[in-house]
Amino acid sequence: MVGQLARTCQLAGQSATLGGMLKHISRTLLRLLGWKLLEPAKRPDKAVVIAYPHTSNWDFLYTMLGKNTLGLGAHWVAKDTLFRWPMGAIMRAMGGIPVNRRERTGFVEQMAAEFATRQHFMLAVAPEGTRSLTPGWKTGFYRIALAAKVPVALACIDYAKREVGVLCYLDLSGDMANDIARIAEIYAGRQGYRPELASPIRWIS
Repeated sequence: MVGQLARTCQLAGQSATLGGMLKHISRTLLRLLGWKLLEPAKRPDKAVVIAYPHTSNWDFLYTMLGKNTLGLGAHWVAKDTLFRWPMGAIMRAMGGIPVNRRERTGFVEQMAAEFATRQHFMLAVAPEGTRSLTPGWKTGFYRIALAAKVPVALACIDYAKREVGVLCYLDLSGDMANDIARIAEIYAGRQGYRPELASPIRWIS
């Protein structure tokens, strides 16, 4: 028992060390690439994280550098069949959460349950669902945040200003029209790698 506890503490220490190294390397790379990190003064324990605009494969690089530097530890979801051996352990280690689409309980309810069982939890959800141009945003992230009673982290990758990170943590009012207008105002002027592929910030009816 004591040996297992010691081993657990050793692994935790190694993980913390690796996390610290990754954070330092990512911060250094951002600085060398000429990018500035955006981070609000106070971070909540839980939030639904969205990133906009998403217009290029390059977004992944800067998103990971920003995520690592901020130490967000954001999770993401995928269907549970993708978590079978041998990839399951790897996907979970990368922050993946399996979702059972065959259950009657809906996706929003499953994610709200995840928030309820965790003390610290950041869930990344793509509001556009793709890097291609769409007529607007899907409501999934909004419904999850309301159900879980957590704020929405408005993250961005701005190639014009060379800034990446979180603009703010927004508490939703439940008024969809008002909230999407506030989100659009906060993201105003932010430019993706391919601005013509940035979807308009409005709900898809």
